[in-house]
Amino acid sequence: MTPVDIGLFLQSARTDARIATLRSRIGARAAFETAYAGGADPWASADRRYSYQRWKYEALIGLLPPGRRFSRALDLGSGTGTLSLSLKGIAEEVLGLDIAQSAVDGAAALCASRPGLSFRQGDVGSLDPALDGGFDLVVVADTLYYLDRVDDESLKTLAMRIARLLVPGGICLIANHYFFSGDRESRLTRRIHDAFVWSPGFAHLATHRRPFFLASLLTSPANEADRPAPA
Repeated sequence: MTPVDIGLFLQSARTDARIATLRSRIGARAAFETAYAGGADPWASADRRYSYQRWKYEALIGLLPPGRRFSRALDLGSGTGTLSLSLKGIAEEVLGLDIAQSAVDGAAALCASRPGLSFRQGDVGSLDPALDGGFDLVVVADTLYYLDRVDDESLKTLAMRIARLLVPGGICLIANHYFFSGDRESRLTRRIHDAFVWSPGFAHLATHRRPFFLASLLTSPANEADRPAPA
């Protein structure tokens, strides 16, 4: 990180405040559509002035099992597609899913020249059953605290739902902002990760704390009989 990266955190805070205001007026999807409209990068995830986000994505990929390549990866909450683009280095195919069609359009334009990368509109809270069992890697980075409901019961239900996306033995990586244990955002992050670690749909491999984020690595049961059944 450099002192310039302070600007990234200020930008993120302004965007989060704007999203909160918009969603109270026009709803979640419309709020994100507005934020990404016209090819905007509301969280500056692709801004080359900032080194933190590039380091963070590299660090996340470095937490995955060393040397493992994946057949098909899913990036839930893919935004502008910068993390999806990084995942292409370890996966044959990457699908990015985002609630905002404007984000999908921007990501598709960014990655147009890269084969094996695709993007589509979809809601993490209402996943298409056709996606089930289609991925050996699912990444959910900086997404889940934007859901309409983040109570413990809803998070546990969502963890079970995401587990069904994986093939037996597949990997799920979740990451969320984490500053220190006492602040509100970090407490929410801990609740999210606790729900996924609790989930019978996963076996917990590891949780890592890194500068300003928490990441948990989970795996789907290798035995098909132990996988979660549809609700």
